[in-house]
Amino acid sequence: MFAVITTGGKQYKVVEQDIIFVEKLDVEEGAEVTFPVAALSTDAGFKVGTPVVEGATVTGKVLKNGKGKKIYVLKYKAKKNEKKKIGHRQPYTKVQIVSIVG
Repeated sequence: MFAVITTGGKQYKVVEQDIIFVEKLDVEEGAEVTFPVAALSTDAGFKVGTPVVEGATVTGKVLKNGKGKKIYVLKYKAKKNEKKKIGHRQPYTKVQIVSIVG
C-alpha cells in the first residue's frame, strides 16, 4: 500500500516507515502531523482524489527541523565592477511516516 501526499506545494509518494524531507512545517520535534492524501493505492484498487481522497489520512512523526547544505549564488554585472556572493540554507522538516489509513 502506498499513498501520494501533498505538502509545501509538492507531492510525495510514501509507504509506511518512510523518512522524507519536506518543506519546513510549523510543528515541534516529536509531534504528529497529518497530511492530505491526493492518491491512494490499496489491495482493493487505486483511488485518486479531487483534490483529496475522502476518509484517507497519512500520519507522520516529526523527527527533526533543520537546514539543508549551503548553496552559493553569485551575482555579477559586467562593466560595473559589481560582484556579490550570497549563501542560502533551505529549512526542512524530517518526517517519518507512521500510518496510512484509507
